[in-house]
Amino acid sequence: MGPSEVFFTDMHSTSSLNLLKKLEKLMMAAGFEKIDFNRKMTAIKVHFGEPGNLAYLRPNFAAQVVSMIRGKGGKPYLTDCNTLYSGERRNAPDHLDAAFSNGYNILSAGCHVIIGDGVKGTDYREIEVNLDYTRTAMIGTAIADADIIITLNHFKGHEQTGFGGALKNLGMGCASIGGKLFLHSGSQPVIDLKNCTGCNMCVSSCAHDAVHMSEDGKAQIDNERCTGCGQCVAVCQFDAARVRWSADGDILSKKIAEYACAVVKGKPALHVNFIMDVSPDCDCWGHNDMPLVEDIGIAASTDPLALDKACADMVMEAPAARHLRYKDNDLRGEDKFRIAHGNTDWNIGLLHGEKIKLGSLSYKLIKI
Repeated sequence: MGPSEVFFTDMHSTSSLNLLKKLEKLMMAAGFEKIDFNRKMTAIKVHFGEPGNLAYLRPNFAAQVVSMIRGKGGKPYLTDCNTLYSGERRNAPDHLDAAFSNGYNILSAGCHVIIGDGVKGTDYREIEVNLDYTRTAMIGTAIADADIIITLNHFKGHEQTGFGGALKNLGMGCASIGGKLFLHSGSQPVIDLKNCTGCNMCVSSCAHDAVHMSEDGKAQIDNERCTGCGQCVAVCQFDAARVRWSADGDILSKKIAEYACAVVKGKPALHVNFIMDVSPDCDCWGHNDMPLVEDIGIAASTDPLALDKACADMVMEAPAARHLRYKDNDLRGEDKFRIAHGNTDWNIGLLHGEKIKLGSLSYKLIKI
C-alpha cells in the first residue's frame, strides 16, 4: 500500500480564482467528485467557535461546501456536539445561539445547523470498534446516522493533544457528552456536594440506577453501578456532577483516534484542514492568541492521519510568527506546537491511529 494522497493549495488568490473557488477545486481533486451524494444525509462537522474566539473558520467556507453537496443531490447539514465543560456550547439552545452569533445559520451557510448529540448531550449511538481502549464509542446521533462525513477543520494548537485537526474534530468533536467523559477521564463522575441543590435531575435521568439522594438531600453516585455514561454531568444545571479530569494526554490522544475510527466506520469521508489563524490553543476558549505561523493554505484528503501529518510538517517548516511564546523569530524546522505546549506530543495520536488502521502517516503532497 502506497502513501496516502494529500492535496494542498496556498492562500494566494486572483480575481478569477478566489479562495472559495480554490477550496472547491481542491476538494474535487481530493475525492469529492467520487462520492455519491445523491439523496444522502451528509454531516458537515465543523467547530462553530466559542463566543469571543475569532480564530474559528469563517462560515463562507462551509457555505461553499454546502453548495457543492446540494449540486450533487445531497442533503447537507452542519453539526457539532455539545461540550463537556461549562461554557456557551454545553447544551443545544446555547450551542445554537453561539453558532448563529458566529455566522453559522441557514441564511449564511445555506443549510440547517443540527447539534449532534441533542439538547443535553445525551442523544448518541453506540458504535462498536473493539480497540485498545474503546469497545463501543458514544457518537452523537446526528453524526452517527449520517451517510457521509465531511469535516472542515481549523488546524491550530491544542493544550492537551499538541494540535487539533481532522483527528480531533472527528474523535473528540463527534463524541456525546458521555463519550467526552470517557475520552477525558475513563472514570465515573463525582458529585461536588457544595454545588448540589438536591434537584433530583441526575437521579431521574440515570438509566443505571446509579445515582441516589442521601439523607441530607445531596446526590451520591454508586460507583459499582455507574457506567460512566456522563448523563448526570449533562443534565446537571448547577455544576455539581463533575468530571474527574485525567492528566494523561497520551491516553487521551489514543482514545481520540479510536473514536475517530467509529465516526468514519463504513462511510465515505473527506477531510479539509485550514492552516490559517494557527492559534496556540483550541477554539473552545472564549479568546484566541495571535497565530504561531503565518497563514499557510488549505489541505484535503480522505485519510485524516496523512492530512494532519502533512499539515503539522508544513507548520514545522514554516518560519515562526513574532510571538511571545517563542524566544526567537524563525524556528524553521522546529516543532511550534511542542514549544507552545511543552508537555504534549501530537505524534502519539497519529501513531496510534496508524496502528488501528485509521490511515497512514506516509503521504504524497500534491499541490493544486
